[in-house]
Amino acid sequence: MIDYLIVGCGLAGISFSEIALKNDKSILVIDDTSQVSSRVAGGLYNPVILKRFSEVWKAEEQLNLMEDFYNSIELKLKTKVNFKLPILRKFFSIEEQNNWFAASDKPLLAPFLSTKIIFDKFSGIDSPYDYGEVLHTGYVDTALLLDKYHEYLIENNLLLQESFDYSKLVINDEYVVYKNYQAKNIIFAEGFGLHANPFFQDLPLDGTKGELFVIKAPELNLDVIVNTSVFILPMGNDLFKVGATYNWKDKTDLPTEEGRAELVERIQEIINCDFEIVSHFGGVRPTVRDRRPIIGTHSQHKSLHILNGLGTRGVMLGPAMAKDLFYHIENKTVLDPVIDINRFYKKKK
Repeated sequence: MIDYLIVGCGLAGISFSEIALKNDKSILVIDDTSQVSSRVAGGLYNPVILKRFSEVWKAEEQLNLMEDFYNSIELKLKTKVNFKLPILRKFFSIEEQNNWFAASDKPLLAPFLSTKIIFDKFSGIDSPYDYGEVLHTGYVDTALLLDKYHEYLIENNLLLQESFDYSKLVINDEYVVYKNYQAKNIIFAEGFGLHANPFFQDLPLDGTKGELFVIKAPELNLDVIVNTSVFILPMGNDLFKVGATYNWKDKTDLPTEEGRAELVERIQEIINCDFEIVSHFGGVRPTVRDRRPIIGTHSQHKSLHILNGLGTRGVMLGPAMAKDLFYHIENKTVLDPVIDINRFYKKKK
């Protein structure tokens, strides 16, 4: 009997797979690569919400777990996926500079916001008001991570490359049966695909579409991430990833003309050199209105669990949320009420 069937192999599924394997649990992952949000994500990790100058929920704890998680996974996969780069917030006015310094005085933000103005000039960007630097930042190459992790699973006979068929799941009191496999637990880590899941589809997963570019800009000389209304991430060879948009109505993964126009406009607000759009991606992030993940165990079926709602911060949230769910299942630890799925069911009573 397998300890864990894991449905989905994006950031959530990989995070849970890793903590299970580290604790000597057997796994089988089922994935058809239909959910693309982890693959096309920007992959940035940043402990500060720069739009409002507020701290990301449990940022320090997530960063510490994330550091160990990606170090370990790089050793396993023999591949570099975690790249530490400064994130510079371009200022557009003296007022924004003042807001930055006010935020850096707050105890929760002080470890993450440098109090030194960055006066560096980058070819291709006008910055008359300079930059503020966010500390403990970088990005994970999510597409490379997914590719290499899939390879690892295939090499070790741990991956079923198929769509999950909910009608084939038989639920018993102490275990589940799926086709020819028996498992003590099943973890649904399907991202926006949750809406097809008959066991958890009543949870309020909204989904927010994001679109990104890869652009080529030979005149843009940038070796840091610049973040304003969009981020610009250097990829080498004059290529830069740029994103992202937020669309709460469109639930498709297809790039749109509306998204293209918005990104072009925002890029032109930041850089003053020519650029060519090389690629245009879209994906639906698994988001929740209260901006917290949805983690927990089914109210009637104790072998069914969910790890979802990582939203725009899957790189940071994934390892921490997988750890919380794993110990909740194995050691009966109590989940934080702000992430527990019971917060929604209690409201219905």
